[in-house]
Amino acid sequence: MFYRDERLALFIDGANLHATGKALGFDIDYRLLRQEFLRRGRLIRAYYYTALLDGDEYSPIRPLVDWLQYNGFTMRTKPAREFTDAQGRRKIKGNMDVELAVDALDLADRIDHAVLFSGDGDFRPLVEALQRRGVRVSVVSSIRATPPMIADELRRQADNFIELEELRDVIGRAPRQPGPATERED
Repeated sequence: MFYRDERLALFIDGANLHATGKALGFDIDYRLLRQEFLRRGRLIRAYYYTALLDGDEYSPIRPLVDWLQYNGFTMRTKPAREFTDAQGRRKIKGNMDVELAVDALDLADRIDHAVLFSGDGDFRPLVEALQRRGVRVSVVSSIRATPPMIADELRRQADNFIELEELRDVIGRAPRQPGPATERED
């Protein structure tokens, strides 16, 4: 539940939201997402958290990061670390949980409602800390995805759970299909 006069902040765990949308078969249209929450209350800040690979000539997420930065989102990025696991597979690590938690707690005295776009159970203590400061917390993720993308303890701690699948018609778009370079959309 949202109130028109409440001060909102969005905290988007980019990797988690992307994976949840993908599991549900749609991409997020961030322009529509921002418009939806501007409609629901007084949007104070919309944070987006992601790790970026350093050294790559082209990062597939760079166009999104640039677009978000120019369109009202506060970007929080850091370099991702690349390593090889025991089986010799290339892995990338770039956890942004601490940055998200610090920003949420810093903003807690200036907002009424935090909207967390993540199903990561590690955020349960953050939700509890925000609630102790009088901030209502909604969590956006999915129990309908296979497997469910939200930790049960996070869903139980939140004041409100929003099923991402129910936002599909409001903030979703069909997944982009890779095609020849000549069909590139800008």
